[in-house]
Amino acid sequence: MKLETQWMGIQLKNPLVASASPLSRNLDSMKRLEDAGIGAIVMYSLFEEQITHDSYQLDHHLSYGSESYGEAVSYFPYAPGYDFGGDAYLTLLEAARNALQVPILASLNGATQGGWTEYAREMELAGASGLELNLYYLAANAEASGEEVENMMLETVRNVASTVSLPVSIKIGPWFTALPHFVRRLVAAGASGVTLFNRFYQTDFDLETLQVTAALELSRSYDLLLPLHWTAILYGQVSADIAVSGGIHCGTDALKAFMAGADAAQMTSELLVHGPERIKGILQEIAGWMEEHEYESIDQMRGSMSLRNVPDSSAFERTNYMRVLGSYKPDPTGWLK
Repeated sequence: MKLETQWMGIQLKNPLVASASPLSRNLDSMKRLEDAGIGAIVMYSLFEEQITHDSYQLDHHLSYGSESYGEAVSYFPYAPGYDFGGDAYLTLLEAARNALQVPILASLNGATQGGWTEYAREMELAGASGLELNLYYLAANAEASGEEVENMMLETVRNVASTVSLPVSIKIGPWFTALPHFVRRLVAAGASGVTLFNRFYQTDFDLETLQVTAALELSRSYDLLLPLHWTAILYGQVSADIAVSGGIHCGTDALKAFMAGADAAQMTSELLVHGPERIKGILQEIAGWMEEHEYESIDQMRGSMSLRNVPDSSAFERTNYMRVLGSYKPDPTGWLK
């Protein structure tokens, strides 16, 4: 079976991609991913707030006491051992690029226009094969309109894409009024691909301590349904390559993503639970299904179940909403009669 494919012009030996996660926080884990057969690795996200905080801390220690007396300006603490967020990330990226053959993409979650472009340029110089811009933005301000939020995101993409020569994928959430139109605008701004979708981790309330707590749950195969639905709608309507993220746990999940129109299937939760070696099993599941159903390549099946290729496209549209609601059949022995 031919599992080779291209994603944003990047040649992959197979379309399984390790998404941004703790698995890419050290070189040994990334080597395990490569040895297990992963097609590409997206490094963990670098948050601009973290870099800014580290920068302020370093500046504080470098300048502390400098105005006490004249000679103090010549005193500096030993800096090479300081864990400076941006520098540590770039060092790991460069080391991975030199040690591994698999494509390595950098992931950036910026907060200011200047921060996005500065670190995108540094990531390119460090050897990244591509960039994934993690547009993790929650519009909690009632004064910010949807148009303003979208324009801010588009400006970010435009600035970064014009700064680097690397392919840029935009990882977004699903909450847009007209998602296909917005993705087209992302492409016009310079994006080569989109990643569907970013997971907004929810908060919970602790009723004993009256504290707001973070709730992090790993994905399940059921979570694939949302990105699968939108991938099938976007395929053929936008020129961006599509990566599905969230809910890829087995070969069946990945095959569904490809048939919807995805160029790459990103995964994390399954690898966190079972280790990078699980990749081999998933690839075997994909190849086995393809052999049984006489598919010769991933490209052959891509988009075969998309909106434009299925006989009844209503399953992706509003008409299916009423059909699904009306399909429920209660247990005749239950209370709902």
